[in-house]
Amino acid sequence: MRAVDVVFLGHFARDRLVFGESAEAASGGGVYYGAVAVRRLGYAVAVITKLHPRDFPLLEDLRRAGITVHASPGPETTGIENVYLDQTMDRRICRPLGFAGAFSPEEVPVMPARVTIVTPLMAGEVSGDLLRLLAARGPIGTDVQGFARVREGNTLVTRDWPEKAADLAAVTYLKADDAEGETLTGFTDLRAAARALADFGPREVVLTHARGVLVFAGGTSYEAPFTPRGVRGRTGRGDTCFATYVAARLDSPADAACRLAAAVTSLKMEQPGPFHGTRAEAERLMDARS
Repeated sequence: MRAVDVVFLGHFARDRLVFGESAEAASGGGVYYGAVAVRRLGYAVAVITKLHPRDFPLLEDLRRAGITVHASPGPETTGIENVYLDQTMDRRICRPLGFAGAFSPEEVPVMPARVTIVTPLMAGEVSGDLLRLLAARGPIGTDVQGFARVREGNTLVTRDWPEKAADLAAVTYLKADDAEGETLTGFTDLRAAARALADFGPREVVLTHARGVLVFAGGTSYEAPFTPRGVRGRTGRGDTCFATYVAARLDSPADAACRLAAAVTSLKMEQPGPFHGTRAEAERLMDARS
């Protein structure tokens, strides 16, 4: 397979987004929001995913964007119902709608890449053993939600997991949001939570929250705000921010990658769906607020 800059591994999702009395179906998952954003920034991208064969046509959105796709069949397609509780779209209830099953090593082909971003939607999708297998191939980033977000009845909740130390030791770039950071470390202070997560082994930690993003890299913290003119596309915010940061770190220092991630995410949040802007637009936004 041809070499790419970034490989994404995770379930492609069929989500349901609920706003008050209205509801809509939407594609989702980090492999969707993250891969499209990184491709729009000019990087070569591949996706390894798993879903029910009847939903394979949904992957054409990725292929039309110039993304290489390797899909395995699952018993069903993963999905999450996101019920937003107010106009800010920061408070939501997440309910599982389906689960495509765990990835086996045989479903993860070797794709030469500069970095691999593992974006599981919930626990059970990617095992710690598979995470370490990927880390042996090269640098990886991952989102803690794929290990800490568990199904309890008809909802998804955040819980610590016993293998956390062993699993996170293999990670180069780690992403969490502020609530996950508090659950996993006990710290409400973002900088303290990021440092505590880094102590498990990740070289760099990305923490997202309602106001922006904090990065802890090389012993230094960097921050950048989200500045959308309106919020119509809250779903996929963290996926977009993390993917942009990791891709930008291929050719930029941590502080610049942090600011680009915040700018891309701000533009993405203004419209539903993935980021469809350009790197030039994001860089202009960076310059305007620097």
